[in-house]
Amino acid sequence: MAVARVACRAQVGLHAPLVQVEVSLASGLPAFCIVGLPATVVKESKERVRSALLNSHFEFPAGRITVSLSPAELPKEGGRFDLPIALGILIASGQIRSPPRAGGSCEFYGELGLTGELKPVRGLLLAAAHARAQGHELIVPQANAAEAAAVAPAHARTAGHLLEVCAHLRGAALLPPCAAPARRLSAPSRGAAAFETSTDLADVRGQLLAKRALVVAAAGAHSLLLVGPPGSGKTMLAQRLPGLLPALADGEALEVAAIAAVSAAGFLAERFGERPFRAPHHSASVAALVGGGARALPGEISLAHHGVLFLDELPEFARAVLEALREPLETGVVAVSRAAVQTQYPAAFQLVAAMNPCPCGRLGDPSGSCRCTPAQVRGYRARISGPLLDRFDLHVEVPRLAAAEFEIPTDGAETSAAAAARIARARAAQIARQGTCNARLGDAGVQRWCVPDEAGRRLLQCTMQRLGISARARHRLLRVARSIADLEGTRAVSATHIGTAVMLRFMDRGATAPSAACDRRPA
Repeated sequence: MAVARVACRAQVGLHAPLVQVEVSLASGLPAFCIVGLPATVVKESKERVRSALLNSHFEFPAGRITVSLSPAELPKEGGRFDLPIALGILIASGQIRSPPRAGGSCEFYGELGLTGELKPVRGLLLAAAHARAQGHELIVPQANAAEAAAVAPAHARTAGHLLEVCAHLRGAALLPPCAAPARRLSAPSRGAAAFETSTDLADVRGQLLAKRALVVAAAGAHSLLLVGPPGSGKTMLAQRLPGLLPALADGEALEVAAIAAVSAAGFLAERFGERPFRAPHHSASVAALVGGGARALPGEISLAHHGVLFLDELPEFARAVLEALREPLETGVVAVSRAAVQTQYPAAFQLVAAMNPCPCGRLGDPSGSCRCTPAQVRGYRARISGPLLDRFDLHVEVPRLAAAEFEIPTDGAETSAAAAARIARARAAQIARQGTCNARLGDAGVQRWCVPDEAGRRLLQCTMQRLGISARARHRLLRVARSIADLEGTRAVSATHIGTAVMLRFMDRGATAPSAACDRRPA
């Protein structure tokens, strides 16, 4: 009886546990059995492996072939085990020798075509990252070269066919290493690489208050709600936020890439190092937003990790979908549980939402064309629950521009590059002072780093009494005030910073009541 062992990795959530593919050849009636909790696609590898070996001019052993995927209790999915199984059969039958690197120090991945070509597999970036951490070499299909090189260029080699892998193991023709990826742009340009050429902050006309709120939100990673009529520029403002954010650190870029690699869409090597910008449609389900499905895949909030989640037409989302955001907004993680799979994904996203002021969208318009009754306005805004609204650090009005404002030249407006430089300095000050951005500060951090001066404390007390804001909203006011102070480069949080933070939360000022414009109906 001959036994061969070849290393590979499974993919469970954001983990890639090591799997030993053990192949045993024994005498007896011809049989090919795969054990170790394989999914259907793994069981079907028997026919792919048989055809690939025969079409590559190898001998398929007669007798009983047993393939064990260890550990046995770990679910195995995908076609990534085809190449290890084929190599195990060849090594066990003596058709190729087993050099030292064919054991635990080298890992093999690839789905086999019927003629022996290697096809790409999903989620390989996680396996490459774990292999690099353990100092293992890995051999991957050529189509996965960019994905493996993004995290382990010195450890990965690529092959296009089963025969190339066998020649490499024999020492006849070594496989080429993956080419190192092109170096990303330096900060702050790297974080804005996908947006800086087409979405500049200077292109947004007027909306000085909304622009200021956007800069403050970027400086402290605060959540932002934009309220205004259709066509006032809410979506334009949200699309410019990624271009204002600082560059991702190497660890953050790897987290973002790992989540994308296990998603349904997969990982794009050219997007490595960019902050994600996700904008799901308002018809999205809870599972689409939070994550789920039979394999507990990550949802939009996890795909927006370390980036921006933009919810346009916020009141149009289902109530259950919006309420599902409350816990991830506080904790930065989301647990996805299914009958057979339980996994946890990071979800430290920056939420930006946009909504109309009323059902028709023209409340407060100078033309007085809004026909919505006060009850209709209240019902429309009541679709957003108080607890969720409380979790927005900033909510500002984005009014419709007058015709004359479109004639004003934008040459002197602040560009995304200039704003990003200010934001990068503010973020750097936050990291040096407290180790995280202001929006992530807990209660102890707020009490230590966001203490206002005496005038600011009196203003905050007066604001709480007059507006009746909650303790959560009070903490968020202090965090926003701290971000405003960081943008100005001051150490103390003053009454001016508190007042500006209050001004940037207009929904706390009784804004749920419709303005007089909705009563100006034509006769």
